[in-house]
Amino acid sequence: MEIHFSYDKKLVIQALRYHFISRPEIKILLVVVNVFAIISAALFFLKKVSPFAFLISSLLWIILVITFWFILPNTVYKRATTFQDTFKMTFKEYHVLLENGRGHMEWAWKNFSHFIESPHFFHLYFDSRSFFLVPKSATENDDQRHELRSLLKEKIGSRK
Repeated sequence: MEIHFSYDKKLVIQALRYHFISRPEIKILLVVVNVFAIISAALFFLKKVSPFAFLISSLLWIILVITFWFILPNTVYKRATTFQDTFKMTFKEYHVLLENGRGHMEWAWKNFSHFIESPHFFHLYFDSRSFFLVPKSATENDDQRHELRSLLKEKIGSRK
């Protein structure tokens, strides 16, 4: 199977958000900060803590949201020249071949640890932090998208 694609900035930013928010340590941090904010709000309304404590918890929550929703995805997008290129990606029996105007890269299927599917991309993970985004829009139709999904499940396997 062969696909051709380039990236749309808005969709890449959304996929990067999905990546960051799906990280286990980020999920735990978000839960802890949200619980802290709720408890401080309840204690503030019951007049058990000062307005300063409530303000600090609210600011912490706002900073966390801004960081994971805006700052991190935009920083990664700006640093990665990958998102500016146009690619041809060929899925073969024993490897994946990625080509652009500057060269090519070949990955054996075993180089991928898992893949996940977000609304607009397949995220092909090498390890827990490094991955390659394959746009679903690169497939010609739903049948080809389903064929690619099946191939990825067979060769890589999705995250458990």
